[in-house]
Amino acid sequence: MGDNSLWMLLALSATGVVAGFLNVLAGGGSLLSLPMLIFLGLPAAEANGTNRIAIFVQNIFAVAGFKRSGVFPWRMGLLCAAPALVGSLLGARLAVDIDEELFKQLLAWVMIGILLFMALDPIKRMDPRTIKMTPLRVTILLLSFFCVGIYGGFVQGGVGFIIISALLVHGLDLVRINAIKVMVILLFTASALAVFMTYGQVNYALGLVLAAGNAAGGWIASHMAVRKGHAWIKRILSLVLLAMALKLLWG
Repeated sequence: MGDNSLWMLLALSATGVVAGFLNVLAGGGSLLSLPMLIFLGLPAAEANGTNRIAIFVQNIFAVAGFKRSGVFPWRMGLLCAAPALVGSLLGARLAVDIDEELFKQLLAWVMIGILLFMALDPIKRMDPRTIKMTPLRVTILLLSFFCVGIYGGFVQGGVGFIIISALLVHGLDLVRINAIKVMVILLFTASALAVFMTYGQVNYALGLVLAAGNAAGGWIASHMAVRKGHAWIKRILSLVLLAMALKLLWG
């Protein structure tokens, strides 16, 4: 292995650690790992597919952790996962065929959108405890998670923030939200990964290196207080997202 290859693997592993750390505390880790794969030379579609290996492995351990702790709302999780699974197949199929430069532009604007969402933080002005799950609200929930699946299958990056927002407005607490989030992402990532594998858009070696980093980052994050880590991570994430979005738009 040459020096360049060694540095590439070390950089990718380090990115995986940070991405896993972010994903466990809040979300958005793929907004770092996906551009890193692109910057390391993978075509956009292949980077998109390769990133799914790390997300899949990470969420296997996350689901197991919630299950061991006794915090896992299976019924709500399956309700959200079913439409997301269908949507992810459509999203992944679109991602396989998209023009590489267009994908980079879309990813950059996704990053900017997440930045604006975090800055505005509309959820803090709502009181989810007063919201009841009516049939209409359940229908809206199903439709919203179908859209979540399309987005997650297409890009993946930032989908955790979208899921958290979608569930907060339906009156769930953050503990249950995160349990549902990792279950939904695990299931639709499996289906999206299958699509990318079918079209040969996965680099297994780099995916496993990234997965190892994600697992390590998630383990570190699980031993930190979520409240303390989240505020710090939001500041760091905002700076990194802005830098990477600018790089993708004008790099």
